[in-house]
Amino acid sequence: MHQHTITMVILSKTIINEFITSEPRATDALLQWYRLTKAVEWSKFQDVKKTFNSVDAVGNDRFVFNIKGNNYRLVAVIHFDIRTVYIVFLGNHSEYDKIDASIIKFKS
Repeated sequence: MHQHTITMVILSKTIINEFITSEPRATDALLQWYRLTKAVEWSKFQDVKKTFNSVDAVGNDRFVFNIKGNNYRLVAVIHFDIRTVYIVFLGNHSEYDKIDASIIKFKS
């Protein structure tokens, strides 16, 4: 019997696409993050750590990823039970320093 691999769902790719438009230097690193994240199955924080060693858990289901050697930060809410990753922040280091990653919410 063929076992179907359950992978992560990422919301929203639009944030990445818009960011790449304004910060083209982040393109390769962000697309690599997206590809890796979409291809894995995370059920707990340790799984995320195996994929991205530098990830930090900051509380409230929020996780901070360093992108392109820490030039950029991506904050995502990860719901392991439904295998869903919500990108709630993407910015450079100085923009990141102005937010509270543990409570930031998605801005539409």
